[in-house]
Amino acid sequence: MSDTLPILGQSLPATDSEAARRRPGGPSADDLLAGLNEPQRAAVVHDGGPLLVVAGAGSGKTRVLTRRIAWIVSQRKAHPGSILAITFTNKAAAEMKERVEALVGPRARLMWVSTFHSACVRILRKEIDKLGYKSSFTIYDAADSKRLMTMVINDLALDPRRYQPGAVLHWVSSHKNELRGPEEVAADTRNSFEKAYAATYTRYQQRLRDANALDFDDILTLTVDLLARFPEVRETYRRRFRHVLVDEYQDTNHAQYALIHQLCADSLEDPLSSTEPVEPTDRVSPAELMVVGDADQSIYAFRGANIRNILDFEQDFPDATTILLEQNYRSTQTILNAANAVIGHNRGRKPKNLWSDAGMGAQVVGYVADDERDEARFVSGEIDTLADDGSRPGDVAVFYRTNAQSRVFEEVFIRLGMPYRVVGGVRFYERREVRDALAYLRMLVNADDEVSLRRIVNTPKRGIGDRALECVTSFAQRERLTFWEALRRADEAPGLVTRSLTAIQGFVALVEELQSMVDAGERADVILESVLARSGYLDELEASDDPQDGTRLENLAELVAVAREFSEDPQAGPSADPADVDAGVVTPGLSDFLERVALVADTDQIPDAPDPDDTDDGGMVTLMTLHTAKGLEFPTVFLTGLEDGVFPHSRSLDDGGELEEERRLAYVGLTRARERLYLSRALVRSAWGAPAHNPASRFLGEVPDDLVDWRRTEADQVHWQRPDLSLTTRQVPGGGVGLGQPTSAGRRNFSAAAARADAAAKSQPARPVPSLAPGDRVTHDTFGLGTVVTVEGVAEKSVASIDFGTEGVKRLLLRYAPVEKL
Repeated sequence: MSDTLPILGQSLPATDSEAARRRPGGPSADDLLAGLNEPQRAAVVHDGGPLLVVAGAGSGKTRVLTRRIAWIVSQRKAHPGSILAITFTNKAAAEMKERVEALVGPRARLMWVSTFHSACVRILRKEIDKLGYKSSFTIYDAADSKRLMTMVINDLALDPRRYQPGAVLHWVSSHKNELRGPEEVAADTRNSFEKAYAATYTRYQQRLRDANALDFDDILTLTVDLLARFPEVRETYRRRFRHVLVDEYQDTNHAQYALIHQLCADSLEDPLSSTEPVEPTDRVSPAELMVVGDADQSIYAFRGANIRNILDFEQDFPDATTILLEQNYRSTQTILNAANAVIGHNRGRKPKNLWSDAGMGAQVVGYVADDERDEARFVSGEIDTLADDGSRPGDVAVFYRTNAQSRVFEEVFIRLGMPYRVVGGVRFYERREVRDALAYLRMLVNADDEVSLRRIVNTPKRGIGDRALECVTSFAQRERLTFWEALRRADEAPGLVTRSLTAIQGFVALVEELQSMVDAGERADVILESVLARSGYLDELEASDDPQDGTRLENLAELVAVAREFSEDPQAGPSADPADVDAGVVTPGLSDFLERVALVADTDQIPDAPDPDDTDDGGMVTLMTLHTAKGLEFPTVFLTGLEDGVFPHSRSLDDGGELEEERRLAYVGLTRARERLYLSRALVRSAWGAPAHNPASRFLGEVPDDLVDWRRTEADQVHWQRPDLSLTTRQVPGGGVGLGQPTSAGRRNFSAAAARADAAAKSQPARPVPSLAPGDRVTHDTFGLGTVVTVEGVAEKSVASIDFGTEGVKRLLLRYAPVEKL
């Protein structure tokens, strides 16, 4: 099977695509239907009304989407430019486009295959002037938005401890995803707290507009608003896109649903009731819509995803056809039986039962550990055993519910020399030096971008201090100028000392010189290198003795390489029409580069799977959260931390809807495994510096007993009394302390977690737990006087959040905190 093109767990024979390329008229119908099962074929050839493809995990949905697009172009003679295909990552979009081009040739470049955000940006670049913005708008990422919200909270003189920027932004984002603007939200406020939040929303949007900037939510909401308010624009795109395909439909939010409704629905009244309906005679008939998804894999409600979008699809489109893809091409039947059993406990789901012809395969392996370190040691030992049998570290993934759980695995893997990588750490585009460089570029394209401008005005340090910036800001507010305009007229700003004025004028001269390069259409990599050299940024790093600054130089070199690769890619400009690019009309510019960078999704940062033919490198074990694992697959999967309160998460235990989402998350984790699946939990897990005893996850109990080979159970544990550590401790290789000797049954004389708890108890006796209530005044040995904000838990598990004024709000476990009630 080496002569294949892999597509999401399947293999498309290379001869199919080769034959299609050699055939003068493109692929034949037989070429496109080769290797498909009956439901897949039905989805590919469907013609007519809306189509819902319910695609179970590993059922070949990417193959179906790719073949259907090729079918529409080659067999139904549709123009490629009439196709809009939406995926959720840029990487998936690029792969889909590549597959289709392999089948139908270069015509595929005329299609729009992109994420929701990328497609909307392309529309907005051409049409946003109708909403009062310039087409050169800047796109703010999460960090930029938080920085701007911090400025807004300061503008409104709100207490940043009570109105935290992250929390306010989340609240604003929720309303945007529901297509609720500042005015509508302000009209619904019921108390002073909500009014303050609404005021931040209004001010935040005004600051964005003043900066000619959009945050990620605006990209969607403004596009929907544009199509709703301007029927002629809506009709332009309804006429252009006659075939609309949407992947991962279960993860769409309300704004994305409304966008699809604007482009494809027969009635336009539902998502935006305030919009006047357009008479049928005034608009083209709806586009042919195909959505692909699986409600059982809807796991992004915390990002605004609405599972009702896919569950109610047949109500929204009464003439829809539904096709079920249940044959799995990824996992063994044992793994699928376990996943089917777990997800079957969710109510209201459409029945679906995954099956495979790959055979039953190995049993699921279960393990009950003493504590989280014992769990990590078990995982590491099993990986070593698998390696002895020919498996590679790169074939293995360890999943956990929250990022904090990776720490113990990292510590154990480092001590044992196990190669690993953590997906979801500090990403390349979030590193300080990279963000600084991109802020320079964004400001050059859009001088109104105050967030980027303030970031780099004194980076590297050039003698423009806070006092000078306050003078310029006051001048800008009095004269109603943008911050950039005020910098250019800094000589008119009262109170500005000569030294600061000279520094500002030097900075303005530098920016104007660099802006001339942008205006001249210079390549993105050339501009970036000029910025780094002329600003003094590289000089400062090169002169530093800090080893980290050497790494920062390497990161900036990598960013230049990315810009160079982009500039040399004829298909690089996402805002450009592919036909113009092919004709040599458009050269990717700096704004295109910034757009590409801004739209890079988290999942696009996940490293590619290791090359199975690479015998020189065994790869690295992958550590990641379950949310990050969506869409991936591994030969071996360890699903860890299966305890109630950990997974499912504690906040979901009393909420039926959230608990069902946690169960869908478990289903996603189970179905990532191809050949081997391990399930583990710990009897004791550290929480707030003390051992917590959590019951087994209810999801473990939902896996049929006959599918699991329990290597160790709770009954195998030794019930301990407080040990004399001086008699039982021993040094272990690599440093650290081990307890007792493991027996042939895998038992240990003493629990490591229990020993640590015992040591903690000896070194710091438990204090009397004070009885506190919100509003009580207290004193702390370190933080001084404070006021109790909230109290959670009872007795020894009491946790209080206490406001210590300038020291901030501290969350303290009262059993150990030196707190005295006044």
